[in-house]
Amino acid sequence: MKRGKKYIEAAKAVDRSVQYDPAEAIALVKKVATAKFDETIEVHIRTGCDGRHAEQQVRGAVVLPHGTGKSVKVLVFARGAKADEAEAAGADYVGAEDLIPRIQNEGWLDFDVVVATPDMMGVVGRLGRILGPKGLMPNPKAGTVTMDVTKAINDIKAGKIEYRLDKSNIIHVPVGKASFTEEQLSDNFQTLINAIQKARPSALKGQYLRSITLASTMGPGVKVSTARFS
Repeated sequence: MKRGKKYIEAAKAVDRSVQYDPAEAIALVKKVATAKFDETIEVHIRTGCDGRHAEQQVRGAVVLPHGTGKSVKVLVFARGAKADEAEAAGADYVGAEDLIPRIQNEGWLDFDVVVATPDMMGVVGRLGRILGPKGLMPNPKAGTVTMDVTKAINDIKAGKIEYRLDKSNIIHVPVGKASFTEEQLSDNFQTLINAIQKARPSALKGQYLRSITLASTMGPGVKVSTARFS
């Protein structure tokens, strides 16, 4: 893969053989985020889990104290009073069966998170093939299948993020923007790691967090020492 001059220059500041203390890693990631836009800072966590086994799945959600720096569009599937409640709570889009053809036939996906009341899951299930692969399917573990739509919307707008294993048993999540202070990124990072540690599957034997890497959208990865988290 061909890299640009900026990336090559930034990469020189990162020693790939070193696992940095979290605070050092955050400072370094901020330093090498040199793009002309406000880059997203992401954490990539390689786990020792085998997601093919249900008892080793890792999935949940956590509210980052300083949010992600991104405004999030929320779609809510609800009817009647719950639909009114969702609108009052600040949902960007609210609907029921009327949204199915728009998503299925028109390819409309102008939203970041989907919330549904439990009675709507039969309707939402019809969109599984579209929403599932994009990680948009509502899930009780993530708090996105709920009767308390107000709390769900408020949490999401405040900076709630969902984490889950991908096919390679890696968790990828944003923890803020390059414009955040080191303290804000550190708070968000620690909150996320605490939540993921609590979500450790009891069936897992051996090391849980095998490697942690921080990276900005356009910058090189910075390895974080897992010593204090294992």
